Parts: sequence; C-alpha cells; structure tokens
Amino acid sequence: QVQLVESGGGLVRPGGSLRLSCTASRNIVSFNRMGWYRQAPGKGRELVASITTGGTISDADSVRGRFTISRENARNTVYLQMNSLKPEDTAVYYCYAVGQDTYWARGTQVTVSS
Repeated sequence: QVQLVESGGGLVRPGGSLRLSCTASRNIVSFNRMGWYRQAPGKGRELVASITTGGTISDADSVRGRFTISRENARNTVYLQMNSLKPEDTAVYYCYAVGQDTYWARGTQVTVSS
C-alpha cells in the first residue's frame, strides 16, 4: 500500500509564500506522474500542477508564474513552491501519484488571509 504524506500547509498573508512537500512510501520514479489538486469551499477539485517522471510539467492558468512544482527523487518527494499567494488560493491541497493505481494524500489546508 502506497502512502503519501504532505506537509507545509498553513496560514499566510496575501503576497506570502508556502512550500508544500509530498513524500511517498516508495520510490517516486515508479509513478508516471505526481502533483497536486486543490478544493476550495463550495467548489470542485481543481488540478494545480503535475510533473511526470521525465520532468514534464503541467499547471493551471490560475497559478502559472506563481507556483512551481519540482521533484527530488532521492528523497521520494515532490514539492510545490507557492509564491505571491492570493486569498483565492485558499483550499485544501491534495497530493496524488499515478502508477498502477492513483494514490492520494489526506490533504493539507492552505489559508491565505490578512
């Protein structure tokens, strides 16, 4: 059973930064793709960013230029660096990994508020 453990969420003021981490219980090279979705209150789940084993990145228009996804295979970890945060970025962020199945972390709350 694959486990994904997130860290790095919290409360930040508009314009601030946070870095989310997602560490897998096995070698992340075994996954085709990893990334984050988010879900704001009363809204559907939105793809934020993803990165493939080969390093191909996809990200949402709403975060492009502000959020950066990266991976560190030696630590089995994927990162989401979030800069210039806005109140509309407030959501629960879910890390996921796609291999033979799709695996999900439990989610971490990000709140952007003054």
